Amino acid sequence: MAAGYAELLRTRHAARLLVGTLVGRLPNATGPIAIVLFTRAEGGSYSLAGALAAAYGLANAVGQPLLGRAVDLFGQPRVQLPAAVLSALGMVWLALSGTGSVVAAYAAVVLAGLFTPPLEGGLRALWPGVLGGREEKVHAAYAMDAVAQEVMFTVGPLLVTLFVAMWSPAGALLALNAIGVLGALSVVVSEPSRKWRSAPREAHWLGALRSRGLLALLGAFFFVGMALGSITVAGVAYADDHGGQAVYGWLMAALGLGALIGGVFYGARQWAGAPERRLRLLVGLLAVCYLPLMLVPGAVAMTGLSALSGVFLAPALACAFIVVDRHAPAGTVTEAFSWLVTFFGVGAAIGTAAAGPAVELGGTAAGFGVAGVAGFSALLVLMVTQRALATGGRSRAVAASPDGVSEAASDVPSEAASAP
Repeated sequence: MAAGYAELLRTRHAARLLVGTLVGRLPNATGPIAIVLFTRAEGGSYSLAGALAAAYGLANAVGQPLLGRAVDLFGQPRVQLPAAVLSALGMVWLALSGTGSVVAAYAAVVLAGLFTPPLEGGLRALWPGVLGGREEKVHAAYAMDAVAQEVMFTVGPLLVTLFVAMWSPAGALLALNAIGVLGALSVVVSEPSRKWRSAPREAHWLGALRSRGLLALLGAFFFVGMALGSITVAGVAYADDHGGQAVYGWLMAALGLGALIGGVFYGARQWAGAPERRLRLLVGLLAVCYLPLMLVPGAVAMTGLSALSGVFLAPALACAFIVVDRHAPAGTVTEAFSWLVTFFGVGAAIGTAAAGPAVELGGTAAGFGVAGVAGFSALLVLMVTQRALATGGRSRAVAASPDGVSEAASDVPSEAASAP
């Protein structure tokens, strides 16, 4: 399994693009916790800290698809690097001005969130050209991408706490965003990013959202995000009754470890059949694995159940990346991937909001029940919309031109696309 990923990373530009993207996304992965720690250090209330973090997340959700569309229209370097610099300046503004002026603090975090560069969607648009258009390698790269995300979202919070301990919350904000700009710079000066061009696109105000199959997928992953958001709150309630913050840390680490293991196994082999059908199975298994969390057993058993609940997350994400690529209208691939980020993030925010009242009304088990309901809602969306997903899927024949520019050579309906 590891050998397969190592082979991918030995491909020219692959390791640089993956690492650069992860480093460039570090400010986004750590933004909410960094904002909360900074606000509290400035003497702000928990309510203000949460509101600022929520404003950052909402601005990010709005900005990702807009910037993704700009990337498809104007290329990666012209959008990604300026966006990264503007986002970093927003956090610099917050770090230097503090929270004395609430209006200025909100403006700073909105600026930072709105201009977070869509590096995630940009990387997935680059994989076909970097890997020579070989479908099996691109699919493996999507799986590796999903695994790398779990690593980043595990390591990121640790870096925040380390930087805060070494310097201060303001110093952590400045350092993380400086590192993020360097990561974005590493990506956009690379040959694949500089030469990448989107396929010709039909002018349409809906952009990627005119695809019914993509809309179905986005609806499903809104609920997957909701499930994860609810788990983060229900996990806090569980930890309060079973040992405090240390237990919460173990639960979240176990969930990430489960996703890592699932992603590594999923990417180790080639999968036959339509990815849309496979996605229904993976989301169904994901939903089933959320249900045992409602048992709320002792800490050791609960840690194991948390790991189980994460096993099918990275595979479902990796499969979703394939489906996005198949259903995104020509010339909208970066925007389409950015919409996935947005729907997932908004779902997570709503799940976080829903789990609190659920815990207060029905206890910790009810909080985890929100995750189960959301998981099966995601499956229901995929079941109800399977015709749209089946008829719209296309197998993109991607070729790398001699000068290294990745372009869609053709959109050929796949045999699997007609499967019911």
